[in-house]
Parts: sequence; structure tokens; C-alpha cells
Amino acid sequence: MDRSERMGRIDETFGRVRSEGSSALITFITAGDPDLAATERLIPLMAGAGADIIELGVPFSDPMADGPTIQRASERALHAGTTLEAILEMVSRVRLVSQVPLVLMGYFNPVMQYGVERFVRDAAGAGVDGVLLVDLPPEEAAGFKKLADAEGLATIFLLTPTSDNARIEQVLRFGNGFLYYVSVTGVTGARQQLAGSVLDRVTEIRQRTAMPVVVGFGVSTPEQAGQLAAQADGVVVGSALVKLFEEYRGEELEKRLTAGIADLKKGMAVGL
Repeated sequence: MDRSERMGRIDETFGRVRSEGSSALITFITAGDPDLAATERLIPLMAGAGADIIELGVPFSDPMADGPTIQRASERALHAGTTLEAILEMVSRVRLVSQVPLVLMGYFNPVMQYGVERFVRDAAGAGVDGVLLVDLPPEEAAGFKKLADAEGLATIFLLTPTSDNARIEQVLRFGNGFLYYVSVTGVTGARQQLAGSVLDRVTEIRQRTAMPVVVGFGVSTPEQAGQLAAQADGVVVGSALVKLFEEYRGEELEKRLTAGIADLKKGMAVGL
């Protein structure tokens, strides 16, 4: 696969939703929860239900930025024997049936253990579109980004409510694919309400870059997704969907997950 085609899936998705006057729904699940066969089966179903981009969490034993729901998902995936190598093999099979953009989200330790150069090469070869490593700040990411750029992998960075102007400028200059704005301080997890300052902050950042700005952490309802869709290029929903994996399996999980994604997409359309 041509490296421009890999990078192009993310760009084309944001271009499409913008032309529709819409915002991208980005859904997060943990790869390997409850097992990789389920993940492989669910990805095309999620895309069909309205997920524009899918983030696949790489399970890790010490997920410091994740709340209890995603921590438990990582534990289930690790217990099922999920490895980074197996995730990439699964992605390569998904690419035979789906072209939905896929972003790996996780921590640098599994990548380091795998071998950074090998990981970038294998991820690109499998059909991964981007990588977000929450504990790899832009100040320390030059080597990784150089390798990723050469293979057409987007290197995605986080901004938070506490990011100062220098950090914002650095991320805007260094990142690609999209910028992920964390709507709350602390760990992931569904919230009942979103901070009122989020929309203002997102609007401010969008005025400074042509790169898509998406919002995540704490988004759990169609109403919240709709609020954010009015200002952001994309909305990320994770814990609210991952929680379904604690309660359901098989066909019931498929039904609940796809219905939840469809509701989120409808809520975003209403918000616009």
C-alpha cells in the first residue's frame, strides 16, 4: 500500500465530514477485549454504524491515563493473551474488508519492547493510519515522528486544559493527522457534564491551525457529542462504549455497541 494512501484515509475522512457540514465520530475500544476475534468482527460493524475513525487501545499493564473502565478492559485483553504483534496481524486482516481509518492509542513501553523501527514498519504495513502514545510528548518524539513520517503514519498528540501557549504551538507545529484535545484534567471516563470552557478553548485552537481538532475524555452521551460537534472537527467517545464490553458478549454486544454508535452519530447531527 502506498504510504500517501495510508495517511490519506484520515485526511479524506475529515474532508468528507466537512463537506457534509458534519463532524467526525471517533470511537475507542480496547483491542483484544474480550479477545482479538471479537475486535476483528466489531471494527467493520462499528464503521457501518457511523464510526468515522476507530481508535484501538493497545492494552498495557500500567495505563496511567486511563480510568477504571478502560483499565479493566486492558486487564481483560491482556488476560486473553493480546499482544501488540497480534493486534497488527488483526489489523492486516481487517484491511481486507474495511478501509475505516484506524489509530493505535496507548503507551510507549509496548512500542519500545516491540522495537520502535520494527513497530513503525509493521504498523504501516498492516494498514494502521496513525499512532497516539499518551506518554510520548512532542519534546521527546522527534525520532519516532521521523520514522512515522517516512512510512505515512500520522503522529497524533494531546493537548489538555492546562497546556500553555508554548506547548500548543509545539503540538500544532509537530503533530499531524489530527490534534486530540482532552476536555478534562485527570484520567479517562464518562462524565455527566462537560466543562463550559471546552468549547471556547476548542474554538481558539481551531483558529490557529488547519489541522482537525477533536475532543475526547469524558464524552458519554449523544447530547454531549452534539454540543462538541458544533465546534470541533471530531468527537471521541471511549469509556461509554468500553463499558458495554463489561456487560455484554457476542450478538448482544454487537447490537448494543452499534446502537450506541448510531445514537451518538444522530446526536452529533442534531448538535449541528
